[in-house]
Amino acid sequence: MTGTVYSQRIEYAQMSKKIKVIIADDHAILRAGLKQILAETEDVEVVAEAKNGNEAIKLGSQSIADVILMDISMPDRNGMEALKFIKKENPHIAVLMLSMHQEDQYAVRALKAGASGYLCKQSASSDLVTAIYTVAKGKKYITPEVAEILANQVGGEGERAPHESLSDREFQTLIMIASGLSVGEIADKLSLSVKTVSMYRSRLLEKMQLKHNAEITHYAIKNNLVD
Repeated sequence: MTGTVYSQRIEYAQMSKKIKVIIADDHAILRAGLKQILAETEDVEVVAEAKNGNEAIKLGSQSIADVILMDISMPDRNGMEALKFIKKENPHIAVLMLSMHQEDQYAVRALKAGASGYLCKQSASSDLVTAIYTVAKGKKYITPEVAEILANQVGGEGERAPHESLSDREFQTLIMIASGLSVGEIADKLSLSVKTVSMYRSRLLEKMQLKHNAEITHYAIKNNLVD
């Protein structure tokens, strides 16, 4: 256990208050893994689980928890949409976004939408408890990678990349197209109609002045938006 985590545990122990957490992720195995990690921490308690965006909104909008761990890619409503609904209804809850995507894809968008932090699933096992302690105290959990992205944005103020003008759904569509998914596959994963996904594709092409999927993929790779 690191010194930082230990000191944070002492602080919460002195407060005699458990941090109540909601886990929102559509993968039961991942929810079980996160619960196992948190079960080893005496002053953190998982009080509810959600397996899709709508359930996350319902639970997160109530005052039953201090922190919600929320996956970005979920059925019905994705995590970004759920985040905005939850913060509108329950602005005091801290939302820590979890994602398989690297920080430069969604982290800044999530923070601007009201998230208290962003954590890649690859590093969740080692950083999760520290992140929960941090956001439960009303602070932002910022990884060095996210800090660098924010610093670069401030340094390049006025120079906005084309993809930053996209809505969350348009950006998500861009990432999935660049990852090799067809419109039909994207529609299935997002629980949307093919017509709706096609609309998002058309909008992002227009906004970014691109012509087809090959250009979307080239742009995403060039700007490190996909691995």
